[in-house]
Amino acid sequence: MLWLLQFCAARAAFATMFTAWSAVLPLLRSDWALSAWQAGMVQSAYHVGFLTSLFAVGFLSDRFGARRIYLLSGGAAAVSGLMFALFADGFASALLLYGLTGLCSGGSYTPGLAIVAQRMRERQGRALGYYLAAASLGYAIGLLIASAMIPFAGWRGAFLVTACCPLLGWLLGWRALRDVPNIVHALPDGHGDRSRLLEVVRNKPAMLSIWGYTFHAWELLGLWAWLPAFLAAAAVAGGAAGTQAASLGATLSALTYLAAVIGSVLGGSLSDRFGRTAVTLLMSVCSLACSFSFGWMIGLPMFLLVAVAVFYNLTGVADSSIHSTTLTELTDPRYLGAAYSLRSLLGFGAGAISPWVFGLVLDWGRTGSGLPDHLVWGLAWSTLGLGGLLGPLAVWRLRRMPEATKLASGKR
Repeated sequence: MLWLLQFCAARAAFATMFTAWSAVLPLLRSDWALSAWQAGMVQSAYHVGFLTSLFAVGFLSDRFGARRIYLLSGGAAAVSGLMFALFADGFASALLLYGLTGLCSGGSYTPGLAIVAQRMRERQGRALGYYLAAASLGYAIGLLIASAMIPFAGWRGAFLVTACCPLLGWLLGWRALRDVPNIVHALPDGHGDRSRLLEVVRNKPAMLSIWGYTFHAWELLGLWAWLPAFLAAAAVAGGAAGTQAASLGATLSALTYLAAVIGSVLGGSLSDRFGRTAVTLLMSVCSLACSFSFGWMIGLPMFLLVAVAVFYNLTGVADSSIHSTTLTELTDPRYLGAAYSLRSLLGFGAGAISPWVFGLVLDWGRTGSGLPDHLVWGLAWSTLGLGGLLGPLAVWRLRRMPEATKLASGKR
């Protein structure tokens, strides 16, 4: 358990760069004259980079070992984060450098999942829940750092301090993996990366799990990209100034991300006890209800918005660890890296598009149609729900398959 906590601490440190952009977005939109679609595009560039690395490192982990790839990509994440913090100075440079940061940051995620699954044979749902909860904690820490730095050093200072965390993550990861072997699963002669991928695609239960995760990622990554800006807009509507509103939006979003920490552990633990698909369906339906209602609440008191955001984060992230455990139980260990690669490509691909679509709806509602704020935000948040609707359908189909008895010792 001590090893798992140390490894999770490394994951939290790597994850801080994920929220660096959204934390200071209200200030950068003013300083750099960014439209909403440009702001969403930069966040999407991070996701595109992230998914590209996830797709690649899954195969690399199968071929060269998860431990080796984890340490190499972790070092690249530390360097790329500092480059973004030092040299981003406008839309084009931010698009390029934040995309590079995502490309390097994703390299430790998939190997980390494989290492946890390798080390924690018992109660995998809970163990993977802790690992994914660590990422949510890292998102909260990134927002808290940014909100603390904005009044004193502006958005550049927030970037710089946040960018130091991946270096800490690499050091913690290296220490945690000193006694962990670098395992490479051998394949039969003539089997390469293409055959690994084909084995996954032919595995219908695993593909249903992957599709469920894909639509889950559309909703969750859109939520994380736009929540600080939404709460900042709510603060402005309540009379707060620009810098104060941005800091408040980041701080309150960080508090809601702490609920996501609980959600990841809770979802994994409940699925160990009551079944993977049953808990996934419950949590996904709850988060979808939030997606379709949250934006319409912008005129409500801030404490109510934060309360809903806490519930939204908790239920939105609760099935992340369950999806990861489900895929582990449905996939041959020799092809697990490929399965995670394909899942990451589809899931983070959807998550890369959703913040951009969200921004397009905001721009359309404000400049093209001149709609009131509650209507604009309501429509924008509803795009996350529309994309997420297909997730529970895929999970329901998986639940009805005989292979679902492999999940959680037969609990489906």
